[in-house]
Amino acid sequence: MKKIVILGAGESGAGAAVLAKKEGFEVFVSDMSKIKDNYKKLMDDHNIEWEEGHHTEEKILDADEVIKSPGIPKEAPMIQKLIAKGTPIISEIEFAGRYTDAKMICITGSNGKTTTTSLIYHIIKSAGYDVGLAGNIGKSLALQVAETPHQYYVIELSSFQLDNMYQFRANVAILLNITPDHLDRYDFCMQNYTDAKMRITQNQTEEDSFIYWNDDPIVKKELEKYNLKSHLCAFAENKEEGTVGYIENGKYILDFPQAFEMPQADMSLSGKHNIYNSLAAGLACNIVGISKEILHKGLSDFPGVEHRLEKVGKFDGVYYVNDSKATNVDACWYALESMTTPTILIIGGKDKGNDYNQIKDLVKQKCAGIVYLGADNQKLHDNFDELGIPVRDTHSMKDCVAACKELAKPGDTVLLSPCCASFDLFKNMEDRGEQFKTLVRL
Repeated sequence: MKKIVILGAGESGAGAAVLAKKEGFEVFVSDMSKIKDNYKKLMDDHNIEWEEGHHTEEKILDADEVIKSPGIPKEAPMIQKLIAKGTPIISEIEFAGRYTDAKMICITGSNGKTTTTSLIYHIIKSAGYDVGLAGNIGKSLALQVAETPHQYYVIELSSFQLDNMYQFRANVAILLNITPDHLDRYDFCMQNYTDAKMRITQNQTEEDSFIYWNDDPIVKKELEKYNLKSHLCAFAENKEEGTVGYIENGKYILDFPQAFEMPQADMSLSGKHNIYNSLAAGLACNIVGISKEILHKGLSDFPGVEHRLEKVGKFDGVYYVNDSKATNVDACWYALESMTTPTILIIGGKDKGNDYNQIKDLVKQKCAGIVYLGADNQKLHDNFDELGIPVRDTHSMKDCVAACKELAKPGDTVLLSPCCASFDLFKNMEDRGEQFKTLVRL
């Protein structure tokens, strides 16, 4: 019996453990952190051995294969020992893909992944298809394959998940954009990060489709290096040579595989970045065979995504917007670009090698104030204090919201769009967004 060791017992790790057990492997799960009670119960219910708070080397290094949580960097000492030993290390998605023949619709990109993934799932589910939501959002793909298998899966993939995928094949692959992100995990080398994103195209055949933003300079340059067999489906804001999804004369238009159009005014998502997300989602659903009526309805009635330009409400004449998912500079750029009122910007957190120059002009144009929110805000001071905009320095969400209320005038918008990861002060970006919403509503 082959032994599979799973490192990390979150959603993906616990799910992979259940699938590995079901497929007859000897399974051992190890997590350096504390494991949540629901995942402990899931593993106990399946008689899976697990440990938390440490790694027992002898129980890990004898693995035939290791499934690694996407959050564990390759530099982690245990990973380095496994690499030195030549032990294969894969992702949960790679493992789950071996045990299903379902159609895989996979979405990656530096920005817009969650919105696009959620929109595709919303439309396909509305059409009555047997579909699961997995990857960075939704339930573990492995757990669904083991216990509630579907005919289709819509999967949001981070670069970390793609790093450890080798044989997995996306029937429909979407690459929304590539901008600097997570460079701290890629030796501060943009090409390493780009290579990870392009892995979404690996193993695609002539039967598959690759959807991408035509105006992304990095993607266009990368495509010249790849001899892709899949059907190339480019989208852009305006009709360009080779594009099959675009906006023209106030209409949202798809040319592949069947012609589809609807008034742009009917789209539920607003803002330039959401034009791209909606075009990519529409092409994927069109390829899957969703009817025109369902496609129109789904693009019109999608409610949006929590923590992504989420309207919290209007309090004392001030609008509050939760964009906690904006964990890189590019995401913050899109958020600022969509603002139509004077903005108090909340920015800061765990910096991932950010270059703030690309948002400085927008900050100058749109912002009436900036509130720094991080354990260490020095880099923000160095970049933004010189603009002459009022700034406040805070190190907790409570102080941050108080500072925003002091700076904002009726008619202004307070925008939490931090550009940074949340791990310096919060459990994760959801925790950051929830704290913001709770304190704003007090």
